[in-house]
Amino acid sequence: MGYHLIDPNDLDQWDNRPTDVRSLSVAAGYDYQNSKLGLRVYELAPGEQSGLSYHSHDEQVEAFYVLDGTLHVETPDETYVVESDHVLFVDPGSPQRAFNPETAETATRILAIGAPSVDDAHPYDPSDDA
Repeated sequence: MGYHLIDPNDLDQWDNRPTDVRSLSVAAGYDYQNSKLGLRVYELAPGEQSGLSYHSHDEQVEAFYVLDGTLHVETPDETYVVESDHVLFVDPGSPQRAFNPETAETATRILAIGAPSVDDAHPYDPSDDA
């Protein structure tokens, strides 16, 4: 059996992304690649996105649970506004870009879940659909 109690405030910046991101799953000993689960906490200042530009995944399901503030998720059809204590699921093959708009008055804090944790992201250019 294994149990891992982690305080995100005790973790260092996870990678070189331009936003504050802490990898809970890596801290618990789960590999970044080819793990059943990726779990991260992001704090997005006004004008910041979650790290990846507009993209989609081949097999990874993503879920964005908003802890504080409001998250905006741009898709080809609409921009979802995800309020605190709400979650948006993004199925594989569904392009999206998660961000906190420049006009926001506060930071947005989210719990991002990816399953499985695989590096299968592909850039998406909305103009390709035109």
